[in-house]
Amino acid sequence: MANAPDGMLRIVVPDDDPPAIGGSPQEQKLRDLGELRVYDSLALGEEMLLERIRDAHVAICIRNSSHFTARVLEQCAHMRHIVVFGIGVDMVDLEACRRLGTLVTNTPGYSAPAVAEHALALALAVAKRVVANDRLVREGGWAKDAVGQLYGKTLGVIGAGHIGKRAAELGRGIGMNVVAWTYHPDEAWGEGAGVRWAPLDEVMRTADVVTVHLRLSDDSRGLLDRALLESMKPGAIFVNTARGAIADEEALLELLAAGRIAGAGLDVFSQEPLPPGHPFTALDNVVLAPHVASSTPEADYDGLEMVVDNIRQWIAGTPVHVIA
Repeated sequence: MANAPDGMLRIVVPDDDPPAIGGSPQEQKLRDLGELRVYDSLALGEEMLLERIRDAHVAICIRNSSHFTARVLEQCAHMRHIVVFGIGVDMVDLEACRRLGTLVTNTPGYSAPAVAEHALALALAVAKRVVANDRLVREGGWAKDAVGQLYGKTLGVIGAGHIGKRAAELGRGIGMNVVAWTYHPDEAWGEGAGVRWAPLDEVMRTADVVTVHLRLSDDSRGLLDRALLESMKPGAIFVNTARGAIADEEALLELLAAGRIAGAGLDVFSQEPLPPGHPFTALDNVVLAPHVASSTPEADYDGLEMVVDNIRQWIAGTPVHVIA
């Protein structure tokens, strides 16, 4: 792991669009730590990202559209520390960072309340047909079809870190039974929260609502494959606020289009932004959101405070939230 350099620290934010650091209270705190450059547009492609961070000691990754590949990192001779504003670090080549001695940190837990609320909101929006009924009333219609109820149903939580645990607590709060799977189950927490741990295939097969809260990694990419998705109940709802690539989107589309599951609430996709005319946009049983689950003022403030603290702790020689 590289230590902080002597002299002026060069900090670059290559992708502050929409603005998170620019104009925030944390902007001045970062300027107090060194020379700060903030780019208010996305870094579109490797060449643009490289141009922006080539001479940086620290890069703060705000948007997951910036890809810190081995090719980019190998040309950043001064890079010592990449701070990811968020939990997922799939946009950073961790093996290259280990080889080059570049520290990678993230900001775990900062958005847990926001993302868990968003997941529950999507599940409720699908179950209650909020979007479809809103459209119906605006067009002069009046619905007579029944809507769904989540009370008494089973919530299946896939991934029980900070966000998954909060999602489970919210599910319990509205009267749902909760069954969960994660890589490293916290037995004591599960017992205290009234959450039952189960194998992944059982969670997928028995839950009325499946909500995904895993970080994208080599292990989780494609984890929810066609077989697991097809095992869901016919009336089940699938919610994803984690990463689109965790689930087989083609299989999910087929299930939704055929009415094999009741619906889905999706905040994330394999390709973002979602292209115009994407098949998801034609389905009435899907509620879509533009990867905004964590975008609340409260979460942004807490996450940016962690970004600043990650850099401060590294300078002090006591790095925290280390991924690689």
